[in-house]
Amino acid sequence: MTRGEFITRATVWIALSGYAAGASISLLFPNDLRWLGRARLAWTVGCIALVLHAASALDYYHHWSHLSAYLETARQTKEIFGLDWGGGLWINYGFITAWIIDTIWWWRGLPAFRSRPRMLVAIWHAVFLFMVFNATVVFKTGVLRGLGLVGCLGLLVLLIRWHLKKGSLTDSPNRVLAEE
Repeated sequence: MTRGEFITRATVWIALSGYAAGASISLLFPNDLRWLGRARLAWTVGCIALVLHAASALDYYHHWSHLSAYLETARQTKEIFGLDWGGGLWINYGFITAWIIDTIWWWRGLPAFRSRPRMLVAIWHAVFLFMVFNATVVFKTGVLRGLGLVGCLGLLVLLIRWHLKKGSLTDSPNRVLAEE
């Protein structure tokens, strides 16, 4: 394995771990400020790692050529779905941007972050799960596919549990914390 392959793989695993830890902790302990602080840190590490993963992939695999990355995305998409389309690369860019914005929002203040509408939280986690599922289950094979499936199912169970415990998706996930 080359240095570039190692960095690219390591950063994506750190990103996935940061997402899984941050999401799990925030869904399991939505009212505990100490645990939410840890979730925010894991979330932030995951976000930074994903930015580094994208940069290392562009550097080591595509020599900073967006066209090369687009064509490789199109090739992989055609291989899996029969559609010669590289637009998934732009979806990835949008996802990275959204995660950065979400992370900044979280660091601006925990009460404001936790007072977001539950529907927004549910949609955001659904987008995350969609992205992780595609990256680990649809586009991978073997052990990686199995780990991705187990991880996605585990996070889906936590999200459903969180939803069932809190009630309406139009309410804030934590009114008490937001009012402090």
